Amino acid sequence: MRTLADLAFDNTYARLPDAFHQRVEPTPVPDPYLVAFNPDAAGLIDLDPAEAAKPEFVQAFAGNVRLPGSEPVAMKYAGHQFGSYVPQLGDGRAILLGEVRNAAGERWDLHLKGGGRTAFSRFGDGRAVLRSSIREYLACEAMHALGIPTTRALCVVGTDMEVYREGVESGALIVRMAPSHVRFGSFEVFAHRGQTEQVRVLADYVIDLHYPHLKDRDDRYPAFLREVVARTARLIGEWHAGGFAHGVLNTDNMSILGITLDYGPYGFVEDFDPGFVCNHSDETGRYAFDQQPRIGYWNLAALAQALLSLMSVDDAKAAINTFPDAFNPHMHELMAIKLGLATARDGDPDLWTDLLNVLAAARADYTLVFRALGDFSTAPGADFDAVRRLFADPKPFDGWAERYRGRLRTEGSVDHDRKAHMDRVNPKYILRNYLAQIAIDKAQKRDFSEVDRLRGVLRLPFDEQPEMEHHATPAPEWGRKLVVSCSS
Repeated sequence: MRTLADLAFDNTYARLPDAFHQRVEPTPVPDPYLVAFNPDAAGLIDLDPAEAAKPEFVQAFAGNVRLPGSEPVAMKYAGHQFGSYVPQLGDGRAILLGEVRNAAGERWDLHLKGGGRTAFSRFGDGRAVLRSSIREYLACEAMHALGIPTTRALCVVGTDMEVYREGVESGALIVRMAPSHVRFGSFEVFAHRGQTEQVRVLADYVIDLHYPHLKDRDDRYPAFLREVVARTARLIGEWHAGGFAHGVLNTDNMSILGITLDYGPYGFVEDFDPGFVCNHSDETGRYAFDQQPRIGYWNLAALAQALLSLMSVDDAKAAINTFPDAFNPHMHELMAIKLGLATARDGDPDLWTDLLNVLAAARADYTLVFRALGDFSTAPGADFDAVRRLFADPKPFDGWAERYRGRLRTEGSVDHDRKAHMDRVNPKYILRNYLAQIAIDKAQKRDFSEVDRLRGVLRLPFDEQPEMEHHATPAPEWGRKLVVSCSS
């Protein structure tokens, strides 16, 4: 294990030409304090968890003191935001402190969000607030525990500095981690300016570090695009199976590695609604839950457009047109696993699609229904009250359940074994919006216990945790009215 002073930095992105970033130091904040620390994420960079108790830990991740070996830069990128191209965005409130290599040779960016103004801040203040920082911290770890590719979160640091959003709020900073924070928009900013050499340099950089098996291929650029398409398609399939809505799928929020990036107004579907819009700012529903595959494809087309200096139009079209072949089979596989199906049959997609239609019509709780299906019995005449009670009117479900029972019996499904498998893929605990809000409300009063408690629950989402049973209940009435927006 390492101390802060001897983390193994290897800052490859900072060594790229100045066109790719701005060298900048975080702007210090007054009176920083530790809100939350994640020892699981610390282990990814071989950091001794005892370091979090030292004053220099808070000072370093408040941006007040530079970490030895770090080379802070703000990354340059552009992006399509709600379908419209914005020619320059960049890290307006985030700073890449540096890249740490662990003993296994893995590379992790340390990305400080809320670190102050940069050349890309436009009219922003470069800061983050406690509310949004806690939401991102919890989301990273909840998604990781569900097995969905994501950035990770090392810590949240609070400050007495006030930040204005809809009103005056407590300021905070979050340190998020990923193998890379390069995004689709990182290529777009140069392509739209006709700077094709920078597009090539960035593509070679990403391929060399993160797709090294492609670098000696004659078709490395089309092959690279095809792999990004496949990773993105699989990621969106994971979101859908997990009931997750990103909320702001702009191209600057799409990772070149196919991981979930930039948690703002996200949300897990609770009362199932395919058109669920978790972002109060998304007035047209562009980024609704059921639109995510379409938008993913659209964003990949924008990336392909940005890479046209490296490949033919035909190669680019062929690459993005592999999206359905990557998304659909993966989605079918994930949903079959959630239903405990051990074999594949022709009618299986209809089976799970029809269940989603039943859920949507009843606005039944997505997570609780799939979890309860683990207790479903194939015995003739057995009831399925554990699931039925989750529907105000269970009759439509009853018809589906008889089909499900017949399907299970055709493959000789054993109830006990099937439940064991289903309970490992259908979580009992998800990050419900009201649970995050309870943790935030307490944190605003300097009580961070619920942030730690909730992270502890969410890191074991498939386990029975009897003492935490209340964290698996639907939102109370006040919790159903919560809204989040782009300032979240």
